[in-house]
Amino acid sequence: MQLQDLPGVNASFNALATVCIGLGLRAIRKKDIESHKRWMLSAVACSTLFLVGYLTYHFQKGGVVTKFPEEYPTARLIYLAILLTHTVLAAFVPFLVGRTLYLAFKDRREAHKKIARVTVPIWGYVSFTGVVIYAMLYHWFRPR
Repeated sequence: MQLQDLPGVNASFNALATVCIGLGLRAIRKKDIESHKRWMLSAVACSTLFLVGYLTYHFQKGGVVTKFPEEYPTARLIYLAILLTHTVLAAFVPFLVGRTLYLAFKDRREAHKKIARVTVPIWGYVSFTGVVIYAMLYHWFRPR
């Protein structure tokens, strides 16, 4: 694997995290607590692997940012709006997920449920938009 492969690998981890979050949510709605735990811990693992890959990529690249091609002005505005919301919310995800996990492991179910209602939609949005950002940058709007 080479450095230029990491964005695709990272997007795959984000996609897997999104699926695991959705399946974990479905499991808890069916009151299948054991399945819920497995799916959510899988989502944490996928998100953690994403973060390691993301930080490795940007550290190795020297902090250079991949710019969206300016020849697609409407798509660029949409991309920047998605990127802004993604980035702001992504800053909160590790803290939200950490607190949600802590409460789950301490078996403080009511507090866990309360924060999970905030954590899950934000985490799911960040994971999903990570894949969209990757697709927009590397596949849908390549420089001409």
